[in-house]
Amino acid sequence: MNALSNSQRFVGNAQQQQQQPPQPQPNLQQVDREKIYQWIVELSSPSTRENALLELSKKREVVPDLAPMLWHSFGTIAALLQEIINIYPAVNPATLTAHQSNRVCNALALLQCVASHPETRSAFLQAHIPLFLYPFLHTVSKTRPFEYLRLTSLGVIGALVKTDEQEVITFLLTTEIIPLCLRIMESGSELSKTVATFILQKILLDEIGLAYICQTYERFSHVAMILVSFIIVHDRTPFLLQVRLCGFQGKMVLSLAKEQSARLLKHVVRCYLRLSDNPR
Repeated sequence: MNALSNSQRFVGNAQQQQQQPPQPQPNLQQVDREKIYQWIVELSSPSTRENALLELSKKREVVPDLAPMLWHSFGTIAALLQEIINIYPAVNPATLTAHQSNRVCNALALLQCVASHPETRSAFLQAHIPLFLYPFLHTVSKTRPFEYLRLTSLGVIGALVKTDEQEVITFLLTTEIIPLCLRIMESGSELSKTVATFILQKILLDEIGLAYICQTYERFSHVAMILVSFIIVHDRTPFLLQVRLCGFQGKMVLSLAKEQSARLLKHVVRCYLRLSDNPR
């Protein structure tokens, strides 16, 4: 009897729960979006900026409209540029610490997000923001903090050229990005060399970029000297067929022969093939 009563009460409670309208559950996406708004606001305050940089850099791949939100929010881009400028004294002389490098690289990651978004890319270029990164590309220290800083800075430029837009190439050709990339290709780490060579490849793939590099012998020979004379892949082992290219031995040939980097080799060969498209 008691068991029957308990069963009846259970069924009755279940029926009551089914009849009641479902309670609204908190929207996880909305909660996350509120956090995004809060972190963007916190970028304006030096006391809360470091954590906001870290959290937003983690979310940049999952929030499609983060770039317009950053660009159009008051004071945000100025705060990111302040993070970059604050590091300049640690660049020369080379006193950059791992903590400083991680923090400024979080700011650079957000700028890369802005650079890669179609709604903010043009304004990003018109504001000449890439120029703020060039002092980092001038560094030569091989310590991990500096290497991470150079690689992340190259990532911002790489995000720009990846779009294959004429405006990007035209802007970059007015700057010193080509000699900076060539220097990194010659003496940087494998990852930095790969990104720098990718940037050069994208510039060369543009007709204006190719014409610019091939316009004078000095420009062409500088690029050719850093690239490669001739590389043959045989039995999965790259080796060099020694030839002369405009009187220069390709400097990256010897490096590639030692490192045998497939990714880097791919970009180097594509750059050289593109150079051969110019009738001069």
